[in-house]
Amino acid sequence: MKRYSIILLFSFICFTKLIAQSASLETLLFELPDVSFEKIETPEGYQSAYMLKVKQPIDHSDTSKGYFHQKVYLSHLSFDAPSVIITQGYTKNSNSIFELSRVLKANQIDVEHRYFGDSSPKEIDYDYLNLKQVTADLHHIRTLLGNIYKNKWVSTGVSKGGSTTVFYRYFYPEDVDVSVPYVAPINNSFEDKRIYKFFDTIGTAKCRNKIQNFQKDILKNREEILPLLKFYSLGRNVHYSYLSLEEAFELTVLEYPFSFWQWGTSCEDIPFKNASIEDKTKHLIKVCDMSFFADETMTKYASHYYQSAEEFGYYGYETKDFKKLLKALPKGKNPHAAFTPNHMKVPFKGDELLSDVSKWLKKKGDHFIYIYGGNDTWSATGVPKSKSVDSQWFVLKGKHHGNARIKNFTDSERARFNKTINDWLGLELE
Repeated sequence: MKRYSIILLFSFICFTKLIAQSASLETLLFELPDVSFEKIETPEGYQSAYMLKVKQPIDHSDTSKGYFHQKVYLSHLSFDAPSVIITQGYTKNSNSIFELSRVLKANQIDVEHRYFGDSSPKEIDYDYLNLKQVTADLHHIRTLLGNIYKNKWVSTGVSKGGSTTVFYRYFYPEDVDVSVPYVAPINNSFEDKRIYKFFDTIGTAKCRNKIQNFQKDILKNREEILPLLKFYSLGRNVHYSYLSLEEAFELTVLEYPFSFWQWGTSCEDIPFKNASIEDKTKHLIKVCDMSFFADETMTKYASHYYQSAEEFGYYGYETKDFKKLLKALPKGKNPHAAFTPNHMKVPFKGDELLSDVSKWLKKKGDHFIYIYGGNDTWSATGVPKSKSVDSQWFVLKGKHHGNARIKNFTDSERARFNKTINDWLGLELE
């Protein structure tokens, strides 16, 4: 009975402490300028969680331009824990705990990207969608929450969000102690041609030939395949006015090898030439869904495409092997994959910035942990290794864009990662 009473007392003390810490956090959040918040469901293993709305200037250098509110998910573990700030590249619709936050046993601050989802002004002026403004948003959030969380800070993100992690560190090198970008491209020009070399070298020659033969076979059979894709699009309730159906079809075929390697498709899955039209179409949709080029997608990712066209750089589609089979797309130059909002003309301004960032990463980019998939298309434009900096690269053999993660490290990779975290952050990982 006495032992049972002690357990009850201990549980009561812990419960009381959790309530007190939650109440204390709410008091601290309430005292922050530019922040409103509401309590949300607490993720497993955490003490409390909130959705924050952070008031951000549209132009951080001129507040007369007005403001918008940026959505941030805060998952609180402990005031003494390290904090991970996730630099999303797109919309963030719900709260979820990221892999690195679990690994580091950290508080998590998950930031929706400027001009995506709810983090947009009523009217979007794309002049203020640039990396200087994007990273200033992150710096403002880091400064505010730094009043609450005094321990080590780590930034991380995946894909475009991983690229944002890199740019954030470039503009604000003192904001975090360590940066961990996952599968993050850092392009070197408006049309980064390193991807074309990747397609010519990845996998076996037999597999590469099989991919190209499948592309040609699809184009040759367009008259039978297009009606199937049209009915598929009706079922998906997607529309084609930004691009015509034929343009979307041809771009889908050109995009095929990009998606093939990005998401880890097996060469064994490619249908043979004598397969039915239906099976070939199903495979095309599975690997590279044509709705990627539909109006709905263009609208959803309008801000992303603007960034790619204006500053971030992107990729194009080589047409030299398909010119005789293309009917809708221009053949004079490679079509570019940045589909700007409403076909707006966007002059590219990123050459100098991308060059400066690459030089900085090579010479001064310390305490980065880069994680790439060896088979991922985006590894072609990843940050190259440099012996001049104290950083670590993990290129996971056979992994792709979706599974190049810490949980898939080999034992030796995990040991190297753990040692790095201990050396840089003073954290002993299990």
